[in-house]
Amino acid sequence: MSSNLLRTIAKMQKRFGHSSASVESSVIGTREIVGFGFNGVPNYVDRADFPLPAIRFRPDTPDIKALREKEKGDWKALSIGEKKALYRASFCQTFAEINAPTGEWKSIAGFALCFASLALWAYMGMKLFVYNPTLPESFNEENRQAQLKRILAFRINPVDGISSKYDYENNKWK
Repeated sequence: MSSNLLRTIAKMQKRFGHSSASVESSVIGTREIVGFGFNGVPNYVDRADFPLPAIRFRPDTPDIKALREKEKGDWKALSIGEKKALYRASFCQTFAEINAPTGEWKSIAGFALCFASLALWAYMGMKLFVYNPTLPESFNEENRQAQLKRILAFRINPVDGISSKYDYENNKWK
């Protein structure tokens, strides 16, 4: 946070009779603040790039307090279950759980395929119902013959086009 924002918050807290500790405790409850955190605000976020949250994941219970006292001694005296309980009291997820694939690509691929199928249906609907399915008049045989006669009469593209394959002296195709 910027220093101006912090000063403004401190002035407002002083004005309304709040201390910063009371505001933080209303947000985090009875969870213990153990560090600075990602951005200096007491919150909990599981991040692989910054694995040190500002507060513990769960509030202290009598069982966890007893384990924390036991943890101050020899760690060999702790069982695997107790070590896991201590870890889960401080953190929500392990690194393996944070980095595990979420399967989000499946929903994205599903939406993309649904969109593609809707686009295909819309195209087919437009082709069948909006555009005239009959061929234009110029596709009739007599119109095609008339067009060919015009091409030959005007000698269109005489070098390598259709007019180059017609013998104008004998009025026959070469």
